[in-house]
Parts: sequence; C-alpha cells; structure tokens
Amino acid sequence: MRYISTRGRAPILDFQGATLAGLASDGGLYVPETWPQFTQDEIAAMAGLSYAEVAVRVCRPFTGDCLDEAALREIFTTAYGRFAHAAVAPLKQLDQRHWLLELFHGPTLAFKDFALQALGLVFERFLAASGQHLTVIGATSGDTGSAAIDALAGRAGVEVYMLHPHERVSPVQRRQMTSVLAPNIHNIAIEGNFDDAQALVKAMFNDAAFAGRFQLAAVNSINWARLMFQVVYYFTSALALGGPQRAIAYAVPTGNFGDIFAGYVAAQMGLPIERLVVATNENDILHRALSVGDYSAGTVQPTDSPSMDIQVSSNFERLLFDLAGRDGGAMAERMAAFEATKRMIIPPEHLAAAQQLMASARIDAGEMADTMRWAQQQCGEVLDPHTAIGLAAARRDTGTAPMVTLATAHPAKFPAAVAAACGAAPALPSRLADLMTRPERFDIAPAQLQAIEAYIAARATPR
Repeated sequence: MRYISTRGRAPILDFQGATLAGLASDGGLYVPETWPQFTQDEIAAMAGLSYAEVAVRVCRPFTGDCLDEAALREIFTTAYGRFAHAAVAPLKQLDQRHWLLELFHGPTLAFKDFALQALGLVFERFLAASGQHLTVIGATSGDTGSAAIDALAGRAGVEVYMLHPHERVSPVQRRQMTSVLAPNIHNIAIEGNFDDAQALVKAMFNDAAFAGRFQLAAVNSINWARLMFQVVYYFTSALALGGPQRAIAYAVPTGNFGDIFAGYVAAQMGLPIERLVVATNENDILHRALSVGDYSAGTVQPTDSPSMDIQVSSNFERLLFDLAGRDGGAMAERMAAFEATKRMIIPPEHLAAAQQLMASARIDAGEMADTMRWAQQQCGEVLDPHTAIGLAAARRDTGTAPMVTLATAHPAKFPAAVAAACGAAPALPSRLADLMTRPERFDIAPAQLQAIEAYIAARATPR
C-alpha cells in the first residue's frame, strides 16, 4: 500500500513512512493511494471474532510490508488488553432503534484510546527497527492529548509536546495530561483556542528550518494511522447488529472530522452503511458545509462540549480530496485559498456526492441537555455532552436502519455539564479515583509560533 498527499506534491510513502511523517511535507494529509475492498463474504467471515482479530483483518490491507499479520495481532492484543471491558467496544441498546457504541473503556476514558494505544506500540516498533528518535507534536481539545500521553509516556525514543488551550478543557481532561510526570512528556497550555493550537502544529511541520532539526511526528488525526485504527469499530458494531446482511446508520459527534471520516473509509471498503450523521455543537462549520456547502470558519464559541469547539476541521480535506476526484494540484489551490480567507464554497456536484452518504445536524446547548435528561430518565444512561449531541442528531434522523451513536467519552470527564443537566456529577472509575489530587506539571505559553518553537528547541533531541 502506498500513501499520497491530498495536495499532490509530497513524496509517496509506505505505511511506516506515512505514520512517522504524520503531516505531508506539502502541507497536505496522507491517504491510501486506493481504498482496499472487502467482499460481503469476507466481511461476514469476521462475525464472532474478537475485537483484536477484526482489527487485524481490517488494518492488514493498509500496512503492506511494514507490519505483517503477526505484528498487528501482537499490537492489538497488547493495546486492547488494557481496556476495562472484555468486548472492548460494547454496544448498549437504548430503544427499539437506537444503540450506543461505548468507546470510553480505554485507559483515558475516550475514543482516542482506540487509535493511540495502538499507535504508541507502532511508533515504538518502527523506532526500534530504524534507530530513530521521534519528537511528537500534537494539539488537543482535550481527549487526544490525554490518550497520546498515556500511550507514549516512558516509551523509548519518543518525546511528546502537547498543546492544549489554557482553561478551555475540562479539569478532568487537563489533569489526565498534566498529572503524567514522565520525563518525555511536556504539556504546553497556550493562551488561545484549539484552532490556534492546531495551526501552530501545522506551522511547525511546515517550517523547514525548524522541522529539519527534529524528526517530527503527529498524533492528531492528521496522522493516517489514527484513522485506520478507528475504522475497526464500525466493522465490529455493524457485524454485531446483523451486518453485512443489513445496513447500519451512525451518528458521530465530531469537530475535527476524524471519527466520521473513519466511517466514510469503512463504507469505501465495502461495509454497508446507510448513513453517517455528522453531529456538531454551536461551532457548526461541518453542518454548514454538508448542508449548504458553506465551509467558512467563524469564531470559536466555548461550550460544554469542548472537544468539538473547533472551526477548522483538518480531516475534512481528506473528504474534499476524494469528492474532487483526487486531484492533488487542485486541492492544494483550494486549501491555499481557504487558509488565506477562511472561506470555501463546496461545488454543488461534490456536495451532492457527500450527501449520498452523509447528513448533518447542529445541536445547541438546550437540546444537548434535554437529550442527557432523556437518556437518564428513559434509558438509565448517563451521557457525556459530546455523546448527547450525537444522540440528539440520531433522534432527529427519520430512517429505519439501526442507528448507532458513538459514545465518545465517559461522562465523568465532564462532571459540571452532566450535573447541570442531570442533577448529579458522575464518579470517575476507581482506577482514576485519585486523579483530582495528583500533582500537575505544565507550562503556559503565548499562542505564537516563535515562542512554541523556542520552547521545544530548548528541550527536544535533534536528529
């Protein structure tokens, strides 16, 4: 399998190269040169297998000669052996049509663990074989940072520099990052929002002088491997609900478009998906893009669903690239114009193609809270605010296929929002019961490229 950039000018890489690079050198995102295809019989043959074994089958076509079946099986068995539920990604029924796919049983209580626990092991394996030293730079709106830090803390040959928006993540999210005191972990709270943090990370990768000094790698969902690992739970959940003999619909709370794009990939691989519903909060750039073709960034509004407080969705570029016939040169021009103006109008034919599979919904704070109360009172389920936004969008959908809402985080990660809607804050699982009393370590910095590069350069190991 070869990997190409959405902007057409970066070197073509194999899976190892694309994984270690993260962002392409031309500013684009790596995608597989072609989408692997499964027959319906091949998908049906995965029914009844363990989560790790399905992961081996789904991911094997993407890794080429870089990771064989035995290596993948070892990685997934180790990664998902740390999860607190034997099913890894269990389904829970809410009513006759609606289901929750619980993606919060990993070490940091969020769906990001599915990708990052595996990615940490992949990094370690590739680095041991090559003798390289990796400087991981990431931006987080809360969950990516804690999942990456847990996965990479103490791993040989890896240093992590994680940017998060100061005082714009929940206290639980912050402490899951800042209470990890391993010497290879560096937390930077920037005086800005998530979009500022994400822009800084992209700017560092695109700064040839800075990037040339270090072996930079990304753990955000700009890294293709992240998305590949997330494709798996679409397959396991569909199989559990009767797939591939019947199609399944999904509602996905999303800000950066990574989790929903993993569902798009599953559909391209042959998994029968009736519909993917993109659920946004008041930061609704994705809803505007998919409903009327207006992909124009506004001002980030802080909400009780902070992981979705995003106005520039990095992974949307991958979808646009696919919809436009994979023309890298044209994509580079469109993204350059967007980065200059923060505005893009999606051509009607591309929007129509997207709408064949995708719908969208904007859920405000009132509907989010109403959905949290409905789930608690009618189903006995306590939801985090992001999952509630997904479920609210799912309940608007008028289709008949089984509807799976991705439950992306444990409600205890957002105690204030849950308490405001439901009257009581949920407790952290026992393995994290002392989190709020653990010592913290982080630095506060301005959202300025020169300042962040100087911070990292003073600490990171050069090539």
